[in-house]
Amino acid sequence: MVIHVVAPGDTLVSISSTYGVPLSLLAIDNGLSPPYRLAVGQALVIQFSKLTHTVRSGETLSAIASQYGISLRQLLRNNPVVGGGSIIYPGQTLVIAFQGEKLGSLTVNGYAYPFIGRRELQALLPYLTYLTPFTYGITAQGGLISPDDSILTAMAHQSGTAPLLHLSTLTEDGSFSNELASLVLNNMDVQRALIDNLEQAVLDKNYQGLDVDFEFISPQDAGAYADFLGRLSGRFNPMGYLVIAALAPKTSAQQKGLLYEGHNYRAVGQAVNRVFLMTYEWGYTYGPPMAVAPLPNVRQVVEYALTEIPAEKLWLGIPNYGYNWTLPFVQGESRAQSLSSQEAVALAVRYGVEIQYSSQAQSPFFYYTDETGAAHEVWFEDARSIRAKLSLVPQYGLSGVGYWNLMRPFPQNWRVINSLYDILDP
Repeated sequence: MVIHVVAPGDTLVSISSTYGVPLSLLAIDNGLSPPYRLAVGQALVIQFSKLTHTVRSGETLSAIASQYGISLRQLLRNNPVVGGGSIIYPGQTLVIAFQGEKLGSLTVNGYAYPFIGRRELQALLPYLTYLTPFTYGITAQGGLISPDDSILTAMAHQSGTAPLLHLSTLTEDGSFSNELASLVLNNMDVQRALIDNLEQAVLDKNYQGLDVDFEFISPQDAGAYADFLGRLSGRFNPMGYLVIAALAPKTSAQQKGLLYEGHNYRAVGQAVNRVFLMTYEWGYTYGPPMAVAPLPNVRQVVEYALTEIPAEKLWLGIPNYGYNWTLPFVQGESRAQSLSSQEAVALAVRYGVEIQYSSQAQSPFFYYTDETGAAHEVWFEDARSIRAKLSLVPQYGLSGVGYWNLMRPFPQNWRVINSLYDILDP
């Protein structure tokens, strides 16, 4: 795999010719559609097949995978044109293997709201070790508020992806409740009821583990939170289920702020099987324009986490979104709009502006002026920024990554991760 950065005068036809790769595959791998307009500075993933197979009448994907000694999931990852389904036709060319050595293997988790498009989810599932529907809530009595997750869990199981039950204190207004968290963490009757209800939900829905995300925990509840997670592990580990906890992106044990003080990295790391580092949101809705996950910041969080938690327990959080700020930024008044990587590139194409790349943040960005004369600054993710983040996995010996979230299409990401790593089955 190479990443080509579009230069002035480049077209998809000329790039296809230069690399000897079919235009149709370039379009699929990069989420492009006719008339294939490109922005200067846009990153494109170029993959080179090493071994292909021409489908014969009566063949199935499972039979072809077995013939070449690869998994069906790997065959689907190598051929996104199939969309994670089973329909192929005689004469179709399938990629069995690509050129290039892999950097190793890793676990991949992804979060999705229940309303994700079924076709989109089906195409993504072969790339996921785990799928985590978002989210189960909690009542003051220790009951569960369940999302409409039945279709997602069924699709996950059918594809060989393990679903994880996501538990949070998110309320109906979209905020995390530290009052509810404190109640659960300090009232043992409520906590016991909650753990019993979680076990029943896991068994009823055939979940394969828990992903716990309590945010904005009061500092005085940090110890109680780690104890609660330990009790969850004590209940679910003997049943064969993982317990994962999401942690705010801290850089020191003494870091101040409500987002950080309730998360004791060492205590939580000892209590659970895996930890998901939420290494994003430096650039955020109400903050000044900057990369969502600048690589130096991400690296700083990982390096601190490694002083408290074994590397094999750590999953790196990766954002699947960017932000569009209207300038000038005014603290307390400005509000950035979130957008997908494809929407960001489409804006650059629409306004005819060049996409730049920050070597420090390892993230793409650009400026444009809209029809009303308002100036904008956009930061997002592309193949280059994803490759930079994924390179941290072998560098630090991490065990996996998690994507927040799967709701925005980002074909390049899945091509890059498939090129660099073998994705582990559950």
